Amino acid sequence: QVQLVESGGGLVQPGGSLRLSCAASGSIFSINVMGWYRQAPGKQRELVAAITSGGNTNYADSVKGRFTISRDNAKNTVYLQMNSLKPEDTAVYYCNLKAQLRNYWGKGTLVTVSS
Repeated sequence: QVQLVESGGGLVQPGGSLRLSCAASGSIFSINVMGWYRQAPGKQRELVAAITSGGNTNYADSVKGRFTISRDNAKNTVYLQMNSLKPEDTAVYYCNLKAQLRNYWGKGTLVTVSS
């Protein structure tokens, strides 16, 4: 069983920054993809960014140049540095881990961008 615990959400003004963290624990296969998804009210969950265990990254067009995903394989932790935040970034952000054809989710952390 794999558990994902997110932290780092909160309220920030437009133009501000936040850093999200997600720690994975349990039986984690070394080859995996970790990522962040988000879901705004009334909208579908969407991919924000993902990173493979080898360090390859993928970003949604809407966050390219503003968000950076990284990971520490020794700590089984993934990070999302979010800069130049906009009100439209407001959402619940979910950590995701894909490994051995299985999909694991965290409970989510709320990010609110508002003045």
